[in-house]
Amino acid sequence: MASSSLYLPSPPFNLKPFNRHSSPSRHSISQHFLAPQQPNTTFRTSLAALPSAKLWDEKMVEETRKKILEKYGNDFSEFIKEPSRKARKPKKGRNQRGKSVEIVEKGQTATEEEEEEKPSRTTHKLLQVLGGKARRRKLLSPAGMDVRPMMQVVRGAAFGILQAAGGTPASLRPGRWLDLYSGTGSVGIEAISRGCSEAHFVEMDPWVISEVLRPNLITTGFLDVSVIHMKRVESFLDYSEKFPDNDKKFDYVSITPPYMEVDYAKLMDQISRSPLIGEDCFILVEYPTRTTMPETCGHLIQIVDRRFGRTNLLIYGPQWAEKKKRKA
Repeated sequence: MASSSLYLPSPPFNLKPFNRHSSPSRHSISQHFLAPQQPNTTFRTSLAALPSAKLWDEKMVEETRKKILEKYGNDFSEFIKEPSRKARKPKKGRNQRGKSVEIVEKGQTATEEEEEEKPSRTTHKLLQVLGGKARRRKLLSPAGMDVRPMMQVVRGAAFGILQAAGGTPASLRPGRWLDLYSGTGSVGIEAISRGCSEAHFVEMDPWVISEVLRPNLITTGFLDVSVIHMKRVESFLDYSEKFPDNDKKFDYVSITPPYMEVDYAKLMDQISRSPLIGEDCFILVEYPTRTTMPETCGHLIQIVDRRFGRTNLLIYGPQWAEKKKRKA
């Protein structure tokens, strides 16, 4: 049987045998065992020259992958993984009032972990249909402040004015409703409930459409007479010129935009030139205080301009509607 040789490193100090006939003293023992000797670095150097097992496995795997990819005509450089960016912890500082705040460095982007930490959007049922065939039906609305539906007091007053101006106080005149910045869809749903034949909803937020607007239309049973346009209002108004002639004119238009994100002068000018406005159209606009609104919108004139706290309600309509409103 062949003997296998085993390399053993020399100890860090040399051991010399004692003479058994002589009695060793403490001093001699300390000299033999505790005296510092030159360490043997041969074994350490040989280990350092060898690659680690982990590094060796990674190289073998990389070479194997390279051979397989080149065998099938692929470029190995295209399959090299990019180094992952580690999420940096935000630095903390203090603002002028002394409160601790997080400092975001210039050029720093939010990672996926930071995006996952954001609270999920939720809904609640605080709105309801005020009149018509879907009266008292509960409607969903976002729990946060990112979507601000029209107040129920303002909505009820607006439809009361429209019904009186149209000459039918009990319900709306049959027609087509266009709900711009629809959000929850409460205005357009109220219009269908009170007598409109169909409603078009323009909303750009996909989450609001899938989790709020569409469920509200299903709950009220108005999904079949509704059309949802996932577009910006400005883009929708530009695109409306390509609509067929039968689908261009609307009898009612509601405009309830986010106050701080809209230039009302440009928006009303774009609407006044839009082919969507019919001859006998009514336009309902919700706007904040200290905002100057035009006296006319195309061929339509102001019928009502009321204030509800910080919210103003403006309704444009044909000249004959103002006379009927006065009689009512």
